[in-house]
Amino acid sequence: MLTFLDHLASEAAIKWPERTAFVHKKTELSFEEFNQNVDTMARKFADLGLQKGDRVAIFLPKQHETVTAVFAASRANGVFVPVNSVLKAPQVKHILNDCDVNVLVTSSDRLKAIGEELKACPALKHIVLVDKLPKTPYEEKDTHLASDIQKSPIEPVYRVDNDVAAILYTSGSTGKPKGVVLSHRNLLAGAESVADYLNNTSDDVILALLPLSFDYGLSQITTSLLVGAKCILMDYFLAGDVVKTMATHKVTGLAAVPPLYQQLMKANWNEEATQAVRYFTNSGGAMPLVLLKNLRDTFSHASPFLMYGLTEAFRSTYLDPKDIDRKPGSMGKAIPNAQIMVINEQGQECEAGEIGELVHRGPHVSLGYWNDEAKTAERFKPVPVKQEGLVLTEMAVWSGDQVKRDEEGFLFFVGRNDEMIKTSGYRVSPMEVEEACYQGAEEVAEAVACGVNDNELGQAIVVLLVLKEGIDFDEKVMLAKIKKALPNFMHPKYLEIRSDLPRNPNGKVDRSNLAKEVRNKYAHG
Repeated sequence: MLTFLDHLASEAAIKWPERTAFVHKKTELSFEEFNQNVDTMARKFADLGLQKGDRVAIFLPKQHETVTAVFAASRANGVFVPVNSVLKAPQVKHILNDCDVNVLVTSSDRLKAIGEELKACPALKHIVLVDKLPKTPYEEKDTHLASDIQKSPIEPVYRVDNDVAAILYTSGSTGKPKGVVLSHRNLLAGAESVADYLNNTSDDVILALLPLSFDYGLSQITTSLLVGAKCILMDYFLAGDVVKTMATHKVTGLAAVPPLYQQLMKANWNEEATQAVRYFTNSGGAMPLVLLKNLRDTFSHASPFLMYGLTEAFRSTYLDPKDIDRKPGSMGKAIPNAQIMVINEQGQECEAGEIGELVHRGPHVSLGYWNDEAKTAERFKPVPVKQEGLVLTEMAVWSGDQVKRDEEGFLFFVGRNDEMIKTSGYRVSPMEVEEACYQGAEEVAEAVACGVNDNELGQAIVVLLVLKEGIDFDEKVMLAKIKKALPNFMHPKYLEIRSDLPRNPNGKVDRSNLAKEVRNKYAHG
């Protein structure tokens, strides 16, 4: 029975001992070898004195040691904290201090880059290096080479599936990243739900491109272990490298976010790289219809699964591939083992067509934000529609996203509570404007719409565009072209063409900072 995260490793070793679990570059690990590595590292954590609930941060690229450390922390009764490998020293320091990390697993070159900041991490006791010790000893903290640490027995402790297993730091819309606290139950339920609707089996070969600090990226690992699939560990560099990797390993499952898919579509794809792909998934933002068409043309044998999720509840909805053409733009319906409600301002479930907030209940609902009662209270609230006779309160995640449900129960994203644009008396979704940009001007690679205060309109619409390579349009000509695809009240008042858009560490467009920038530049009134 799977009760704790590390059981995924031990159970897979029993069911598929000789099969390949993980591939990184030219090195493969079988499920049995992986489980043995997890056990060895867990015992090394025990030798360092790791206690139940102590936090273990992992600051490494996506490689065998990274995944091993995640599951070893769990087996040693600790809590793993995956730190995005692209973060800089001040951001790493914030995460380590925010949740009082006890052990940091990293490499010698990364230690050199962040060493000064680590001096200001009082809770950090041990640094474990997976490659080599630095030439100049780092004397600020106890620094160990992983291969030199002794193995100690792991002291048995009582634990339950609702114990904390991980803390994932999400960028959020304001302020510094906040830690979402996940239980063992959350992580296992997520893997089981996704594997269910994707029909994952041990015959799958799953490409892990996304950061493991992103729940969507971590899901590729947990799902692979759950079903015995082969998982290819890869940090994204060039689109051409992804093509080669997919051809070499006959990848069957691909997961990415829209900006990454935009980059991948610039590569020269061949049948060798695409013929084995049976599905591709999208989350982390709406998939533009033009991009979806390109993906479907490229991966012509594959089923597209368009998903919606939030770190606080892992995954909430998916659109079944059979409904892609019938329900364009839909988020689909609830994933297995989740209930999704659309709640209005009066706290009641919305009628079909009525806009309300998406609320998620079920085993995927996380344990709140680490050490932040105020933010937790904002997003984690009692289930709005209680079962008669129940006295105890069940908590749900209030997403902050505005959605509506059609007569058949399919959900459609409208916008964030704090991103909706109120212009000329209309409520306008930024996504609607962005989609029109893609449809109205095929030269557009990326589009972001924001609202700014305006004396005449209430809010005026600002659109920021990135054009496809080799395209040269001035802003007035492009604005005129886009206006043809939009009703008058959706016309942008301002348009800028940019070479690129700022992104957060998970690869998503940093809408929060963009919104602040355009408000300062264009707001009137």
